[in-house]
Amino acid sequence: MDWWSILIYALLVSYFLLVIATVFTVLHERRDPIRALSWIAVVILLPFVGIGLFVFFGQDYRKQKIFNRKEIKDLKQFEHLSYRQLREMDNFSNPVVAANREIITLLLNNNKSLLTTDNRLEVLNDGEETFSSLIDALRRAESSIHLEYYIFENDELGGEIVEILKAKARSGVEVRFIYDDVGSWNLKRRFIRSLREAGIQIHCFMPVVFPWLTSKINYRNHRKIVVIDGRVGYTGGLNIADRYLHGTKYGPWRDTHLKIEGAAVHMLQLTFLTDWYFATGIQLRDKEKYLSPAGMNAGETAVQIATSGPDSDWATIMQAYFAAINKATDHIYISTPYFMPGESLLTALKVAALSGIDVRIMLPSRSDSKIVYWASRSYIAELLEARIKVYLYTEGFNHSKIMTIDDHFSSIGTANMDNRSFEDNFEVTAMIYDSRVTDQIERRFLQDLEGCVKLTRKHWATRPRGEMLKESVARLFSPLL
Repeated sequence: MDWWSILIYALLVSYFLLVIATVFTVLHERRDPIRALSWIAVVILLPFVGIGLFVFFGQDYRKQKIFNRKEIKDLKQFEHLSYRQLREMDNFSNPVVAANREIITLLLNNNKSLLTTDNRLEVLNDGEETFSSLIDALRRAESSIHLEYYIFENDELGGEIVEILKAKARSGVEVRFIYDDVGSWNLKRRFIRSLREAGIQIHCFMPVVFPWLTSKINYRNHRKIVVIDGRVGYTGGLNIADRYLHGTKYGPWRDTHLKIEGAAVHMLQLTFLTDWYFATGIQLRDKEKYLSPAGMNAGETAVQIATSGPDSDWATIMQAYFAAINKATDHIYISTPYFMPGESLLTALKVAALSGIDVRIMLPSRSDSKIVYWASRSYIAELLEARIKVYLYTEGFNHSKIMTIDDHFSSIGTANMDNRSFEDNFEVTAMIYDSRVTDQIERRFLQDLEGCVKLTRKHWATRPRGEMLKESVARLFSPLL
């Protein structure tokens, strides 16, 4: 046997052992069975490529505890407050809060998400409303501006906001900015340098530097957070780019964002401070400046800010949705751009609909991600069979991530109803316990239904076989998307 044959034989044996080790790793981590089987299939059926995909996208950092919120010392105060709220749940007299007691308790236990009851919320239904409000609030900033975005582009809208940030930084306002390295891939070094020269503290979250950090490319910061002076906060579905204001080739961009005033802003601020620590290694300790309780009584709306990601011990947002769906008695309205919910949520929705609850799900008729689009459509047939009403939005691209249940629970945030949002990405969502705000969101949802096509089982069964094939293939990869 010549040395080439020996080398090839050694490589094949090494690869075979690597595949076995990878499969053993997947099994040892006790992942969700469907995701585990999907990764095993990828590793076995795609020689060499499968191993690379697993290294880049398959690491489970929640189980490996690489991201650990417990390192943040200031979180201890909020942990003690959450334990106190758990002991005092019987003391809340608000009937809407009482009606959602199980969800509130869940979030206190799995995420230390404090319930705040003194908030004023403004629901923003598109880019024009959102950016008009945001720009006005930025111009009013007096002491600090904290921004965190998945996508930030240096286009017309981004440029306008950057000029405000530079002016504020030069005037003495503390400006801190976190951007995701994958979502904001197009930001140039000279752009980053110009912000720093203006006094803006800007850092990348989880930089992807080949080849050293590529194993973390799958864990992205999908949060959209702005906190101004510790008193005004924004979160929701909108990033910073012209397309979120002017639309795309698919038409107008329909989205939902949220302006918050009140103590819930502290929880958004705490999320930002935690992410700042992950990005920089620096803990910002001036509580009087960033978490001051003065003047926080802005209204009467009850809110919990729920976060999830590799820094969480639990799939917080998914668990909250599961609890909320199981509590529904009348109706459930959902709008999400990407729908790959996993078996637990899918079963909960089916059971609700088959039990007589009015379940309506709004999906976009076109999407900016083809494989996710086809994977989402693969669930429609079984939704329709379970008597869930499915609508395809046709008046542009609907990117809203909302849920309303029984007139007293609603959510607005960054998480899509898919495995990536629930398991891999860093996400944030406002859980709202208020009849007035929920009614406002529901009225806009029903208005959006007028721009939708309602699907029927008969019509859906006649779609082209080519589409069915694409859906079936994409469905195989849905646990990994």
